[in-house]
Amino acid sequence: MADDVKTFKRLNFFRGFLTTEEDWNDGERYHIQKRTLHNRVLHAPGVVTHFLKGFRVSQRGRGDLNVEVSEGYAVDGQGRDLYLPEPVIRAVNPGDFRLPQTIYVVASYTEEPTDFVAYKENLQFKGHKRIAEGVKIEVTAREPDIEHEVELARVFLEKGARQIKDALDPLAPRPNEIDLRFVPKAGVAGSFLPPRIRAELYDILAAKQVVYAHMAHVLKVSTALDALHAVLTTQMLLVSGYVDFRNIFDLMAMTITLQRAVIDQVEREFPDLSKTKEFGTFKWNVESVKLDRRFTFELLVDLLTTQRNATEALRTQFSRELRPRLAVKAEPEGPSEAVWEKIRVRSGEFPKHLSIEGRDFNLVDTLDIYDEASEKKHHFAIMDEKDRYRSRQRLKYPDGTVVEDVGVHFEGGHCQFEIFNIEPNRDVIVMMRIDYVRGDYECEVHVNGRKARNLVVPGNDMKFRWRNWPYVIPADLATEPILRVDLTPIKQDRDVNLFTVWVYQPK
Repeated sequence: MADDVKTFKRLNFFRGFLTTEEDWNDGERYHIQKRTLHNRVLHAPGVVTHFLKGFRVSQRGRGDLNVEVSEGYAVDGQGRDLYLPEPVIRAVNPGDFRLPQTIYVVASYTEEPTDFVAYKENLQFKGHKRIAEGVKIEVTAREPDIEHEVELARVFLEKGARQIKDALDPLAPRPNEIDLRFVPKAGVAGSFLPPRIRAELYDILAAKQVVYAHMAHVLKVSTALDALHAVLTTQMLLVSGYVDFRNIFDLMAMTITLQRAVIDQVEREFPDLSKTKEFGTFKWNVESVKLDRRFTFELLVDLLTTQRNATEALRTQFSRELRPRLAVKAEPEGPSEAVWEKIRVRSGEFPKHLSIEGRDFNLVDTLDIYDEASEKKHHFAIMDEKDRYRSRQRLKYPDGTVVEDVGVHFEGGHCQFEIFNIEPNRDVIVMMRIDYVRGDYECEVHVNGRKARNLVVPGNDMKFRWRNWPYVIPADLATEPILRVDLTPIKQDRDVNLFTVWVYQPK
């Protein structure tokens, strides 16, 4: 072990250096000791849950006393690597134990010399050319010591048990069910959640914070205060980079438990609220996903979807009360369709100040597609697309003016970008230059995670292909100085394109 080393010495080769087997073994030993030292002092021992299949223990499909250990990677308390490339089946023999008692499925490090060779010319030259590092999977009645082995699961096995099953409720396994609550999780640096999932979770938590704060402080639903505290704690863990597959299901399970307490209290003490359609939607989404199956990415997507729907239902229920209490300047009705058509076919540049039907508008932001600085500033991104490509076009507007611009086309997935300098609680007009030959599409639009009306681009033009398509973000959605816009084509096989984007607000 590295603790016993007084000085680390590595090999230093020079011309004429006559090496022996001891030198080479010392060289290997040096690297092993350094790696285990790093693992021991900078990483907590345990299972790396996000790699391979996380050493997960599950029931066998045949319904017997065997368990299956999936492939995985772990680090024991001495810093040694436990790498299992293929699943292993282990039989549980009740005769080996004094039932009823708790049994443990454990993994431990092994190594053995392999590839033995002996040279006929001189039999004193012989030995093993390799050391095979392996993992031993055992079922034992002894509670594992993390210094020497890693617990993968435990089962409280009853006398006469005929089958070991996956836990119906992973947070409260019953006798003869696989208990994964005590599996140590290896310490790693940073979060391994995909960026899109982190961003989506952050938006959901931000929306929950607003909803539960209103319920707790205004409506006096006391259990909502507990839910609010859980949301704030999860937010802090998320921005600190500590939320990923090691703990996200446990965090979500705690949230759902607190939400169920909110539901129970509302149904007891707030009958008018409990009878609304929105609260019913909230309740259904909270209760629809059960944490009674393997913790997979698909389950995480289901959890995020239902949690988002549940929160949106409450935001709709309290939309009037949650609306920011800022003075909104009285404005006349928006421009007519005739004026929008003039905007669509305008071939000139959009100025800093624009007048529409006697109303003045200021240019507050511009996004130049494929300008690296502009895209980076606006966090422009296309995600989960089937295909995308850059396009430099010299096309005509209906008045015959030729304009050159660079843009992007994408099929499937969705597009995100941020717009800045917004004055909250005022309409925002987004003008998007598009190649209208690829019109006839529709996109779902979300603004800061809230559903807005769809972007609809009917028709097309094979000859005069440039259009500046206007889209209005209403004042009640423009509540922040920075707006994150998400465009998702309704038909995922439809080609959507974007060139220059201009953003205006009323003066």
